[in-house]
Amino acid sequence: MTPLRKRMIDEMELRNYCPKTIRVYVYNVARFARYFGKSPEKLGASHVRRYLLHVLQERKASWSTYKQELSALRFLYRHVMKRGDLLLDIRSPRPEHTLPVVLSLDEVRRFFAAIHSYKYRMLLMTAYAAGLRISEVTSLKVADIDTERMVIRVVYGKRRKQRYTILSPLLLKLLRYYWWAARPVEYLFPRRSADKPMAAGAVQRICQQARREAGLEKEVTPHTLRHSFATHLLEAGTDLRVVQELLGHSCIRTTVRYTHVSTQLISRTQSPLDRLHEPMPGGEAK
Repeated sequence: MTPLRKRMIDEMELRNYCPKTIRVYVYNVARFARYFGKSPEKLGASHVRRYLLHVLQERKASWSTYKQELSALRFLYRHVMKRGDLLLDIRSPRPEHTLPVVLSLDEVRRFFAAIHSYKYRMLLMTAYAAGLRISEVTSLKVADIDTERMVIRVVYGKRRKQRYTILSPLLLKLLRYYWWAARPVEYLFPRRSADKPMAAGAVQRICQQARREAGLEKEVTPHTLRHSFATHLLEAGTDLRVVQELLGHSCIRTTVRYTHVSTQLISRTQSPLDRLHEPMPGGEAK
């Protein structure tokens, strides 16, 4: 490990960055250094610009990937090398306003029916039933299932924020049978070694296999189930701020986007045109 990489990791750990973010930032900076064959300490603003153009034009990366690469380089130059002024003129891209993919209830049923592995089916059902991110559901421990209060404790949330989310009575019944059959000790969904949580990549592969077998045209990932959880709650009339708390969103604006996805909420909204033909008090319609 180079001294610069060690300094960068130490700086992120001091700022309480989660292990996944540390790995991604270090990986992105390493790609930047390999592209030029030099240490970032010998590279400046012009090199950063050339590399970011390479990311967009040659690698054909998405804007979210571009933003991730830029964030890693900004952290390196600003907080590790103390040369943040070199990147002041390099702006982040304008945010993309894309709607999340949401499954209907029937599509969710078909998806679960196509998962043949009992452990993976229970893991993904738990993710959907509680609105969990993939890192949150794979990191769940047996002790996180609070049957007395009917909640699930999320310890490894985004930015290491802890929260509680709902424990469905049906999910609890299924988890009790799963525990009887699988006998997990620490992690609820462990690897074969039993002392480590399930790998995220394996869960993603199972999602793709089940999507194809179920004949679903929509892209299905564990995060799609989280989007579907939020949208289905809103369609059932759950208060927006309750959904915000269950998802662990810091800003209500992040949760509001699910109101734009819900076709049921849209269809229940009355057009102003309809009001033109409503009967006037004591008289006929306009």
